Amino acid sequence: MVVATPSSFSPAADSRAQAVRWLRRSYRAGALVDALAAVGMAVPKLYGPTLRFEPGFRRSRPEFAYAMRTGAPLMLGWSALLLWADRRPLERRGVLAITVAPVIAGLAANDTQAVRAGHLSGSSLAPVRLLQLALAGMFGYSAFKARVATREGSPIRRAPCA
Repeated sequence: MVVATPSSFSPAADSRAQAVRWLRRSYRAGALVDALAAVGMAVPKLYGPTLRFEPGFRRSRPEFAYAMRTGAPLMLGWSALLLWADRRPLERRGVLAITVAPVIAGLAANDTQAVRAGHLSGSSLAPVRLLQLALAGMFGYSAFKARVATREGSPIRRAPCA
């Protein structure tokens, strides 16, 4: 029989548990989205029709397929990175920050440039933009919860750099 001690119900322990739950949700949601995108990018015939390119853009060109297939391993790699972070959620919480700043923001900037240049329809990017904002919001909230939890409780042991 397990006996609960007063310290097992401490606010710091509860805060850490909540932070870990949010971090794991974020890592797993990001990994799933990236893995699904990677599948579509690896097979451009699946992914290409989901975007509404302006007339004159030919998805059948080999350059399009090459660019999509080039991005697929990067998306799979980022999925693996997020799943790696999920193994030690608090210690590797910085992965979320670099997912938001260069990755999601960079993809959004690229999308914006494509719309401004007249290559993509802005309305076709609305669902993508909503997904990006939702993920960035979840990642930000998770990072905030982790920051609060690590300030309230004992310091997080950092894994030695190898």
